[in-house]
Amino acid sequence: MNVSLNSVIDESWTATITPHRGWFDWRLKQLWGYRDLISLFVWRDFVSVYKQTILGPAWHIIQPLLTTITFTVIFGRVAKISTNGVSPFLFYLVGTVFWGYFANNVTKTSSTFVSNAYLLGKVYFHRLAIPISVAISNLVTLGIQLGIFLMCFAFEYARGSNVHFTAWILLTPFFLFILGGYALGFGIIVSALTTRYRDLANLVNFGVTLGMYATPVIYPVSAVPAHYRWVTQINPLTVLMEGFRLAFLGVGQVDMAQLAASFGIMLVVLAVGLMLFTRVERVFMDTV
Repeated sequence: MNVSLNSVIDESWTATITPHRGWFDWRLKQLWGYRDLISLFVWRDFVSVYKQTILGPAWHIIQPLLTTITFTVIFGRVAKISTNGVSPFLFYLVGTVFWGYFANNVTKTSSTFVSNAYLLGKVYFHRLAIPISVAISNLVTLGIQLGIFLMCFAFEYARGSNVHFTAWILLTPFFLFILGGYALGFGIIVSALTTRYRDLANLVNFGVTLGMYATPVIYPVSAVPAHYRWVTQINPLTVLMEGFRLAFLGVGQVDMAQLAASFGIMLVVLAVGLMLFTRVERVFMDTV
């Protein structure tokens, strides 16, 4: 009886670590077992970023507000870009908040292997725990910034501005899921490539900035000339940014076929990222 009991105990507390053998060996079930570690990484990211700073988490509020004010002055007052009749400040604030979530995920996830090499070389855990924790910690930032947006929305609404929520707001979690999937996919692709080619990391910030101007973040699709509009429409992120504005401001153009295509492309990008990530993690300590 004792032997049988010991066997059960040994089986439940023994884990066998083997190298990945295929492109699709992602071990997502194993990742769920590291959910407590993910929560610790989330806390680490939140604390370490604002350690020894003057304003601390207040930067979550200051950064989007200053960026929005800059966009309002330059693109709203000087360039006079249309905002479809809604408050320019709210228009740019929505774009800044949600694009900021995407940009932060891409830039932080892209340095997963390099910035955590000291930890990954000492102990085994599912490597995807780090980029997943980045996405979750950025959701905390997004929640704070959305709270600021709602206060600004209430102020503009009280002034009689032409802004209102629509039923599309119910799809906000779905929009965020797709946006987070793109950020995670692009981020881990770059992370896998930069283990061998370090200079690619220098292109991340440039690529994110360029992507902001290629995506209707500071302008609506309706402001693009008709003969160039196809350029923005083939961008799978366009429908997401328009969807957020339609949900929170009541302006925007969302095509369900385009939304379905964006979701499908996101799954492909995420799958490619996971395959590269899985292959690289076996040998990254030799190249980092």
